[in-house]
Amino acid sequence: MPAVLGEALRAARLRAGLQQTEVARLIDISRNAYSRLERGQMLPSVQTLFRLCTVVSATPNELLGFPSALPPGTSATAKDALQRRVRQLNGRQALALIQLLSGVG
Repeated sequence: MPAVLGEALRAARLRAGLQQTEVARLIDISRNAYSRLERGQMLPSVQTLFRLCTVVSATPNELLGFPSALPPGTSATAKDALQRRVRQLNGRQALALIQLLSGVG
Protein backbone atom coordinates (compact mmCIF):
# COMPACT_ATOMS: atom_id res chain seq x y z
CA MET A 1 0.00 0.00 0.00
CA PRO A 2 2.72 2.59 0.80
CA ALA A 3 4.37 2.07 -2.60
CA VAL A 4 1.05 2.43 -4.45
CA LEU A 5 0.25 5.61 -2.53
CA GLY A 6 3.72 7.00 -3.17
CA GLU A 7 3.54 6.50 -6.93
CA ALA A 8 0.00 7.89 -7.17
CA LEU A 9 0.89 10.85 -4.96
CA ARG A 10 3.93 11.73 -7.06
CA ALA A 11 1.89 11.52 -10.29
CA ALA A 12 -0.88 13.69 -8.83
CA ARG A 13 1.63 16.24 -7.52
CA LEU A 14 3.29 16.50 -10.92
CA ARG A 15 -0.10 16.86 -12.66
CA ALA A 16 -0.86 19.69 -10.24
CA GLY A 17 2.46 21.34 -11.12
CA LEU A 18 3.69 21.39 -7.52
CA GLN A 19 7.06 20.80 -5.91
CA GLN A 20 7.44 18.52 -2.89
CA THR A 21 8.26 21.53 -0.73
CA GLU A 22 5.03 23.29 -1.74
CA VAL A 23 2.85 20.26 -0.98
CA ALA A 24 4.57 19.72 2.37
CA ARG A 25 3.98 23.35 3.33
CA LEU A 26 0.34 23.29 2.22
CA ILE A 27 -0.47 20.15 4.23
CA ASP A 28 1.62 21.24 7.20
CA ILE A 29 4.25 18.48 7.31
CA SER A 30 8.00 18.59 6.78
CA ARG A 31 9.42 18.17 3.28
CA ASN A 32 11.30 15.13 4.57
CA ALA A 33 8.05 13.52 5.77
CA TYR A 34 6.40 14.28 2.44
CA SER A 35 9.35 12.79 0.57
CA ARG A 36 8.99 9.61 2.64
CA LEU A 37 5.33 9.42 1.59
CA GLU A 38 6.23 9.62 -2.10
CA ARG A 39 8.98 7.02 -1.70
CA GLY A 40 6.52 4.61 -0.09
CA GLN A 41 8.31 4.60 3.25
CA MET A 42 5.29 5.66 5.32
CA LEU A 43 1.53 6.10 5.17
CA PRO A 44 -0.22 9.37 6.03
CA SER A 45 -2.77 9.77 8.78
CA VAL A 46 -6.37 10.01 7.58
CA GLN A 47 -6.32 13.76 8.22
CA THR A 48 -3.14 14.18 6.17
CA LEU A 49 -4.54 11.98 3.39
CA PHE A 50 -7.56 14.28 3.03
CA ARG A 51 -5.35 17.38 3.00
CA LEU A 52 -3.21 15.72 0.32
CA CYS A 53 -6.30 15.00 -1.77
CA THR A 54 -7.32 18.64 -1.62
CA VAL A 55 -3.87 19.97 -2.50
CA VAL A 56 -3.16 17.61 -5.43
CA SER A 57 -6.80 17.45 -6.64
CA ALA A 58 -7.16 13.69 -6.26
CA THR A 59 -9.60 11.40 -4.49
CA PRO A 60 -8.58 9.06 -1.67
CA ASN A 61 -9.42 6.13 -3.97
CA GLU A 62 -7.05 7.45 -6.63
CA LEU A 63 -4.19 7.87 -4.18
CA LEU A 64 -4.77 4.49 -2.55
CA GLY A 65 -4.93 2.68 -5.89
CA PHE A 66 -8.59 1.69 -5.84
CA PRO A 67 -10.48 1.70 -9.14
CA SER A 68 -12.50 4.82 -9.78
CA ALA A 69 -15.12 3.06 -11.91
CA LEU A 70 -17.90 1.15 -10.24
CA PRO A 71 -18.68 -2.42 -11.31
CA PRO A 72 -21.56 -2.70 -13.81
CA GLY A 73 -24.96 -2.40 -12.14
CA THR A 74 -23.58 -0.93 -8.91
CA SER A 75 -24.79 2.56 -9.71
CA ALA A 76 -28.39 1.44 -10.35
CA THR A 77 -28.39 -0.68 -7.19
CA ALA A 78 -27.05 2.19 -5.10
CA LYS A 79 -29.59 4.59 -6.60
CA ASP A 80 -32.47 2.24 -5.79
CA ALA A 81 -31.24 1.79 -2.21
CA LEU A 82 -30.89 5.55 -1.78
CA GLN A 83 -34.38 6.20 -3.12
CA ARG A 84 -35.85 3.65 -0.69
CA ARG A 85 -34.02 5.28 2.21
CA VAL A 86 -35.12 8.80 1.24
CA ARG A 87 -38.76 7.67 1.15
CA GLN A 88 -38.39 6.56 4.78
CA LEU A 89 -37.38 10.02 6.01
CA ASN A 90 -39.79 12.05 8.10
CA GLY A 91 -40.47 15.70 7.20
CA ARG A 92 -37.76 17.13 9.46
CA GLN A 93 -35.17 14.68 8.13
CA ALA A 94 -36.17 15.39 4.52
CA LEU A 95 -35.82 19.14 5.11
CA ALA A 96 -32.37 18.63 6.64
CA LEU A 97 -31.33 16.54 3.62
CA ILE A 98 -32.57 19.21 1.20
CA GLN A 99 -30.65 21.89 3.11
CA LEU A 100 -27.52 19.74 3.08
CA LEU A 101 -27.77 19.04 -0.64
CA SER A 102 -28.42 22.67 -1.51
CA GLY A 103 -24.87 23.42 -0.37
CA VAL A 104 -23.36 20.67 -2.56
CA GLY A 105 -21.96 21.46 -5.96
